[in-house]
Amino acid sequence: MAGSSHGHTPAAWTGVIIAFIGFCVAGAFMVMANPLGFWAGMVVVALGGVVGLAMRAAGLGQPKTTHAEPVRQARETVGAES
Repeated sequence: MAGSSHGHTPAAWTGVIIAFIGFCVAGAFMVMANPLGFWAGMVVVALGGVVGLAMRAAGLGQPKTTHAEPVRQARETVGAES
């Protein structure tokens, strides 16, 4: 994964940061025994996923052709060693 820059995009960073904030909010409200606040935090977590997917659709994610390239290179390397 390190060779493919997996997740090093604005879409991934933004989605994860929003989801992390949602987990923090949900955790805090869980400790305070406030179910409404907990579910609000869970909504923020889901929002992080939606924002990440929307940014990816807008072209701020990793291109699809990049995903297959490291797999192809790995297969060629393994085939060459045999």
